[in-house]
Amino acid sequence: MLMPKRVKHRKQFRGSMAGKASRGNTIVYGEYGLVAIEPAWVKSNQIEAARVALTRYTKRTGQVWIKIFPDKPVTTKPAETRMGSGKGSVEYWVAVVKPGRVLFEIGGVPESDAREALRLAMHKLPCKCKVVSKADLEGGVTE
Repeated sequence: MLMPKRVKHRKQFRGSMAGKASRGNTIVYGEYGLVAIEPAWVKSNQIEAARVALTRYTKRTGQVWIKIFPDKPVTTKPAETRMGSGKGSVEYWVAVVKPGRVLFEIGGVPESDAREALRLAMHKLPCKCKVVSKADLEGGVTE
């Protein structure tokens, strides 16, 4: 699973997912991309599942770029633990995704294959997404 090699602080506050993505909202590397429509925390295992779905469908032809990285730790306290006694331990890592963020890019495959592969990957993710081409995002603004 994806996670940082080392971090400055082990635990973080929950933060905010308000607003639209100001960075990572254009297709840079490939021809087609998967763009988030709603905000979400995407876990590292969900990113991996989507990546596997993409590469399996394209039979490892073309190229896939993952444009998000899970760098936020999420903590939980054990079940049946009383309140207090500090923050829980880190359970998993998430990538904070805002609307308009390009999650995956794909290139070097026919359009029909790229759209179907991205559609399959979309079902592995916790947020609503849409498949776009590089031409659709020329201005870098979605909906």
